[in-house]
Amino acid sequence: MATVSFKKASLTYPGAAEPTVKEFDLEIADGEFLVLVGPSGCGKSTTLRMLAGLEQVTSGNIYIGDKDVTNVAPRDRDIAMVFQNYALYPHMTVRDNMGFALKIAGKSKEEINARVDEAAKTLGLTEFLERKPKALSGGQRQRVAMGRAIVRNPQVFLMDEPLSNLDAKLRVQTRTQIAALQHKLGVTTVYVTHDQTEALTMGDRIAVLKDGYLQQVGSPRELYDRPDNVFVAGFIGSPAMNLGTFTVGADGVATSGEAHIKLSRETLDAMVPEDNNKITIGFRPEALQIIGEGESTEHSIPIQLDFVEELGSDSYLYGKLVGDGDLGSSAEDVAESGQIVVRSAPNTAPAPGSVFHARIVEGGQHNFSASTGRRLP
Repeated sequence: MATVSFKKASLTYPGAAEPTVKEFDLEIADGEFLVLVGPSGCGKSTTLRMLAGLEQVTSGNIYIGDKDVTNVAPRDRDIAMVFQNYALYPHMTVRDNMGFALKIAGKSKEEINARVDEAAKTLGLTEFLERKPKALSGGQRQRVAMGRAIVRNPQVFLMDEPLSNLDAKLRVQTRTQIAALQHKLGVTTVYVTHDQTEALTMGDRIAVLKDGYLQQVGSPRELYDRPDNVFVAGFIGSPAMNLGTFTVGADGVATSGEAHIKLSRETLDAMVPEDNNKITIGFRPEALQIIGEGESTEHSIPIQLDFVEELGSDSYLYGKLVGDGDLGSSAEDVAESGQIVVRSAPNTAPAPGSVFHARIVEGGQHNFSASTGRRLP
């Protein structure tokens, strides 16, 4: 087992004007399960391939343990990769697929069989060892691919979107198995995905990337509760955070359309002239409390309800801000969709088409600079 360190590692492809990965700086602890997450094209798979030695680092360094592996060949890095494509040999049995790397390494037949049997028991593949890949389900093939990595006893596991080829139900089941297996084995693991739900449910820590830059690193709870910037706020969480651009008045109240939100003195003091009296405010669907009839609607958000999604344990209310405002739920850009999402108790939603008021609960408001996108107090 080993730590992994990126020291301002950058990669620029030949002919490219900008680096694909830009001064990536990250320390991964021994035995940690770290998830690299971000939208398509953000550089997460390239970062993984840099660690694997499949892409040449342009500047900076990469360490596995105390060893600088920046210019070390992939075969000498003591890593094992699991890809989106299972990459199994169709003419070989499961046993032969799992033990192939050990055979190439010159291990004895007895050692190969012992390691394969142990990994197969861990992965629940013992009864399938004599089958060929075509006789297995997608989930079983993915476990065989993992078993092939496990038998090598590497210092680091690298996983590049290994669940993308599975259907939704099997993906949920398999991600639970992978997370449990990693904690059992205690092998340092770097896992790449574009699915932020996978990131939240699997990782000890999450590293969020955008346009080749590392945006934030932290535990799933830290990223969910205290996103560092607007991008992380909108990317992490499902449904996405409601985000909007508000105008700040002299009374310290931020307005957008007919929504009025009170700002704290700390937030107002943190604003800079470049913000031009604008602020980005975010709040998650569960951070909105519907105001009952007869209650004060001061400092609230009026929402016209479009439709209701009943999920049994919860209801999600989808609507839009009353008035000409800039507020909506968006995964990347502020108010891209113009739709506000509210989570409420089941079977309590107003009638579609009606207008209701909601208020942000204490601690549920996230403030960001309109000029920089960075978090404000």
